[in-house]
Amino acid sequence: MSTIRLAAVHAKYSLLETMRVPIAVIGALVFPALSLLFFVVPQKAVAGDPVFATQAVISMSVFAVMANSLFNFGISISEDREKPWDPYLRTLPVPGMSRVLGYVFSIGLMGIVAILPVIAIGALFTEAEASVGRIALGLLALATSALPFMLIGICIGYSMPAKAAIAVVQIVMFGFAFAGGLFYPPQLFAPWLNSLSMFFPSRQARELVIWAVQGGELEPWVWLGLIVWTAVLLAVALVLFKRDEGRRYR
Repeated sequence: MSTIRLAAVHAKYSLLETMRVPIAVIGALVFPALSLLFFVVPQKAVAGDPVFATQAVISMSVFAVMANSLFNFGISISEDREKPWDPYLRTLPVPGMSRVLGYVFSIGLMGIVAILPVIAIGALFTEAEASVGRIALGLLALATSALPFMLIGICIGYSMPAKAAIAVVQIVMFGFAFAGGLFYPPQLFAPWLNSLSMFFPSRQARELVIWAVQGGELEPWVWLGLIVWTAVLLAVALVLFKRDEGRRYR
């Protein structure tokens, strides 16, 4: 069986395991949608302006994907490491890449599901607008910008127990959301905070998706920042994976 087929099997059973706890799915769907509904829709100056409303929908979509990646990678990997099933899986003649891709497929599908309510609320209750082609380009940019958050989740999952991972994921998620301008437009930041915000992957992800959907000029710090975050976090994730393997499977 090929690596891709093995990854598809792993993703299928990961999704079935998640579906057995419906509140886990509901939580991923509800929070970003409620944030848009309660904090953006009532503000007519934002909801009634096509440019600001579209950027608000994009910010909540980035937040939905970020939260989904951090929680599912960070906590799922951390919990799996504490179960007897995980050592058994490692004894099977299956490449490690198939498990990683299985996580990416299942968590990526959950991320797509998480942004659907946000897009629906934005289309129904705000003046947000974009062409089909721009929406498709925005989804591609959103998937690309999710890589640093997935890798941060992997680093958390392989570096700490489940109880600690839950707390750390929450701190990272809200810290990145506020600092990245996902809850509060960065145009209203103080100059020093705006400069600091540009170093966060959440801000870079927001700007990349806005550029994909609304056009305009893409500043170099956006794509350079995402490349640097991805490269550094990939190296750290590989080191932590090897360290975990060395500790438990000598």
